[in-house]
Amino acid sequence: MSGLLRLVPGEPEPSHELAAAPTGTRSRPRWAADPLDELAEELADVCAAAVHPDEIAAVLEADGLTGEQIAERYGRADAFELAAELFARVPRGHPEPAPRPDPWKVGPGASLLRSVVFTLPGFGYALGSPLLAGARDRFGMPAGTWALVASALTAWAWNQGLAHRAYLRLAAGGRAAAGRSLSVGAPLGALLATAAALALRAPAGVLVFAAGQALYLAAATALLVLGRERLLLLALLPTATGGAVLVAARPPALLGTGLLVATVGGALFAAGYETLRARRGEKPPSGPVPPPAASLPYGLFGLGCGLLTTFAALGDALAHRGGGTSGPAVIALTLSMGPAEWLLYRCRGRSLAALAAATTTTGLLWRAARVLALCAAGYLAALTALVLAVGVLWPGGAPPGPGRLTALLALGAVLWTGLLLQAYGTAWPPALLCLGAAAAEAGALRLGTAAPVTDQLVICSGAAAALLAVATALLGRITTHR
Repeated sequence: MSGLLRLVPGEPEPSHELAAAPTGTRSRPRWAADPLDELAEELADVCAAAVHPDEIAAVLEADGLTGEQIAERYGRADAFELAAELFARVPRGHPEPAPRPDPWKVGPGASLLRSVVFTLPGFGYALGSPLLAGARDRFGMPAGTWALVASALTAWAWNQGLAHRAYLRLAAGGRAAAGRSLSVGAPLGALLATAAALALRAPAGVLVFAAGQALYLAAATALLVLGRERLLLLALLPTATGGAVLVAARPPALLGTGLLVATVGGALFAAGYETLRARRGEKPPSGPVPPPAASLPYGLFGLGCGLLTTFAALGDALAHRGGGTSGPAVIALTLSMGPAEWLLYRCRGRSLAALAAATTTTGLLWRAARVLALCAAGYLAALTALVLAVGVLWPGGAPPGPGRLTALLALGAVLWTGLLLQAYGTAWPPALLCLGAAAAEAGALRLGTAAPVTDQLVICSGAAAALLAVATALLGRITTHR
């Protein structure tokens, strides 16, 4: 504060200034003005933001102003008396903090890439159909379908829990710790998923396909955790090529199987290389990591989501022998995971902005509810567009009716809101609600009291409403956004 030390030893005395004044004019001498006005002007920002005079006194002392200087220049006894007068003269004015950058702001490119790598494996079921051909079971499905479903559900649940565990290790101990976790967990998950298929009676071709599916899902989990989506996309090029061929004609069985083997082999090689590379990397000091049981609800949520998606795809076949499947619905749900991920980031960023703008806890709750409603509506709009587009483009397909579309949107709301709660570290409510909804749908299918689509609509709507209520309460708490 340059003005605090304006009068220093050696400065011209007032009489000198008067002598130097031009003849015929009389300027106001500096010593005649109240120096406290000038000091208040120079310290206006400090004084306006202060909530107690002692804050101003601390600034005065930090600037080196001594008691003797205060008495000589301002005629006050000490810094505290001077600060009290400055506090009284300058009106309070607390400036708004400068806007901080949104830590959750991301471009849509990465989410779209992940959406593609989530969806392309779906072509594998079409390319591998010769392996899945065989006699029909009592539900009208190819023999071995349920072995394949059991394997997929096991892999889905295990890899959800493994991904959470690996991300915890990544945050606490860096890529080396995550690599060690993946190098153990991914092979074990592939073995468990293959064992689930072997536990059910199935043709040899189905068991081979299930083993390949389990290996691919384990490798994909490792690559996604390590941020190697582009390598996974390269590994999926053979399957994507086969999918493009399927649009025009059915490729020979041997060619389709070869493309699948190329994809699984490429994914395994990339995952193995990246995992070993991560393990050999620098090992920063490791922080505390929650016990493995902390990842359990994430795995259970994955199992619940898998069951709900299975009922959405095969509900008609389970309820009515020979009923059709809802392949387009599953494809649309998978594609929607890209927009879902991007909107999760937007929801977190806008929730922080709501916290900054709110002045009361009630105001924060309403703002958070508005952010949640907008982001959830955005996801459901994207899912609706994808369902309609896939229904039109699917060979021999058509857009779903209003009832099926609404039921699918209810399922999408369950999945998106559950992922949002998990992103905030609230894992048990979505896990229990999804498993409860899956159990309710299984019971309804068993009893056959209503059409499967009606069961899905009612049950998923209830689960979605409960999850949205939990999410609203969570986002309306200040401590959530620390």
